Amino acid sequence: VQLQASGGGLVQAGGSLRLSCAASGITFSSYTIVWHRQAPGKQRELVAGISSGGSTNYADSVKGRFTISRDNAKNTVYLQMNSLKPEDTAVYYCNAERVYYSGTYYYDWGQGTQVTVSS
Repeated sequence: VQLQASGGGLVQAGGSLRLSCAASGITFSSYTIVWHRQAPGKQRELVAGISSGGSTNYADSVKGRFTISRDNAKNTVYLQMNSLKPEDTAVYYCNAERVYYSGTYYYDWGQGTQVTVSS
């Protein structure tokens, strides 16, 4: 199983980026796919998620600015990030969420993609 995040970079505040998450080794369309981020010195946090049926959820801090979408034919999930703020600076990771009675589990988080927003 591999989930590869890409598309990060350096952008000025107010700018936009689109991240991609390409998956292999799983029945992609069956999974909820999530984006998390981790800033230096902080814990990893959920940014957005999209279910197999297309339902979406967002962290309050990104609502109205970020949009998550999926293309099951391409086994890819996208995170469109607009009106970026310096506090959005972090390494962004994607993963496939597995929810069991015993808890929620993820595959290896990989290296993620760095997003840096300058003020």
